Amino acid sequence: MKKYEEIYQTIKEKILTQDYKAKQQLPFEKDLCETFNTSKMTVKRALDMLVEDGLIIKRRGSGTFVKDLSKSEIQRIAQTSPTPGFTSLYQSWGDNVSTELLNFSVVQADANVADKLNINVGSFVYDIQRLRSTDNEPIVIEKTYYPIDIVPGLEESHVKGSIYDYITNELSLNLQSAHRYFSVKTAEEEEADKLNISVGAPVAVSEQIVFLDDGEAMEYSLSLFRHDKFRAEMIVTR
Repeated sequence: MKKYEEIYQTIKEKILTQDYKAKQQLPFEKDLCETFNTSKMTVKRALDMLVEDGLIIKRRGSGTFVKDLSKSEIQRIAQTSPTPGFTSLYQSWGDNVSTELLNFSVVQADANVADKLNINVGSFVYDIQRLRSTDNEPIVIEKTYYPIDIVPGLEESHVKGSIYDYITNELSLNLQSAHRYFSVKTAEEEEADKLNISVGAPVAVSEQIVFLDDGEAMEYSLSLFRHDKFRAEMIVTR
């Protein structure tokens, strides 16, 4: 783990466990530099990540303070990751998550998948398609691709559960960031049938590329959500 990540995780944990309480001022940057034996630039990067997470605010001339977050908001942040998977996200809302595996195979990457993952056309990737439901109600069709040399040993048991648990806990890979793009389209016949909606009904499309902490692209996915079950969250700072 890089130094800025260590600082980020340490402070985040103290906020989520309320060792640092709402509206409390954090130590000054110079004090954090001494505590972690690092540079001001490293500390600043860690604090900027906490600002992006919506956990702290910076007041010019006053310092850095913990945001006044509700208990439910703290719980939501604690139960999600920078790149939460479907299972962890919906379980954090208390829903019963189930998965129907539509396809699990190894294929050669076509031009589009190769471009998204920055690999050679023809490289071997897992081709995974799943129908995800909560409380037996279909929510999203996921089409996901992983290079097999980055995510080796993926089995059907992992695919039917949480792939992210396997990646982080068993392969010990660190997910760093995700690029997400949203759009809207109308459901085609097969998509409508699986999502239990009318043909031509709107579906939200989420296209995502997930990166590891070394900058390597690890996942490319395309998810089709029922419009009445889709929501996207963002934190806006300035």
